[in-house]
Amino acid sequence: MKEKLLVVCPGRGTYNASELGYLQRHHGGGGELVARLDAYRASQGQPTISQLDGAEKYSPSLHMPGDNASLLIYACALADFAAIDRERFEVVAVTGNSMGWYLALACAGVVDLDAGARLVNNMGGLMHENGQGGQLVWSMADADWRIDPAKAAIVAEVIAEAGAAARKIYVSIRLGAMIVFAADDAGLNWLMDRLPKDDRFPLKLNYHAAFHSPLLDHIVPMARAANPVAAFDQGAVPAIDGTGKIWSPKAFDPAAIYDYTLGAQINRPYDFTRAVQVAAQEYCPDKIAILGPGTTLGAPVAQALIACGWRDLKGKADFQSRQSSDPLLVSMGMDDQRRLVTYE
Repeated sequence: MKEKLLVVCPGRGTYNASELGYLQRHHGGGGELVARLDAYRASQGQPTISQLDGAEKYSPSLHMPGDNASLLIYACALADFAAIDRERFEVVAVTGNSMGWYLALACAGVVDLDAGARLVNNMGGLMHENGQGGQLVWSMADADWRIDPAKAAIVAEVIAEAGAAARKIYVSIRLGAMIVFAADDAGLNWLMDRLPKDDRFPLKLNYHAAFHSPLLDHIVPMARAANPVAAFDQGAVPAIDGTGKIWSPKAFDPAAIYDYTLGAQINRPYDFTRAVQVAAQEYCPDKIAILGPGTTLGAPVAQALIACGWRDLKGKADFQSRQSSDPLLVSMGMDDQRRLVTYE
């Protein structure tokens, strides 16, 4: 009997210097999948995925902007998805963080590989050319990977203060025990001063616009003009979106998922925590695989599972103990873990 697998797709910011050459190392360059994406990029006059992944040196100005980073991450994630051992695992559901929702649509079969590539590339280009503001991350986690009530209270205070002063500051993503804010430049500077600091947080995200906030209202009509509803289908695998809604195969109107994807998904908060919790509790997977590139989603997924007590997880120690004996969470961006779910 096959094991049940929940797949989580990464968002922006997951292809960094340590990921350079990811497709070559893990997928022999990417084969037909990357060849198709390369042809598309070349037709758009853009650097190909092979050129980006095969560069001699990682360059933030080349690899991080949305017009290049988005489809590069898509290529890595979809290649990882194709590498999952389907003789051992049944993919029972997919979800993703932020841009990872577009990747989840491709994994679920709501859009095919080529339509998914156009969607991701179009959105990356729109954000690069027309995006406003930025994002900032702050951690509410305590030492046991649970949300610290005192830190949660600070977030509530900050949101209230910003609202009272009519600052353009919004909750962008709920990311496990972390919170991602979206804001204009003045708001980002205010948050950097207002939020308590440690050795890592608050952290501004380079080359990110104010995703999932009203600051991107103007992107919605542009996105709809660039991406046709005809490219969306009814899917083959359940997909859980950034509100926790389950889109079951053949049980929804493609126009409805199109409206969400090129509407609220762009300019309203994205609750990744809820998406993970709904997916885990509804589909009871034996394992959860986070597609590469990168390894940044491991902690937020674990924190989301701890917060809802999934499989009696109560904190960091519980999670680490379970991981050491029979891993629940497999990060395909880690060489020693990807082998647990692939043909390798």
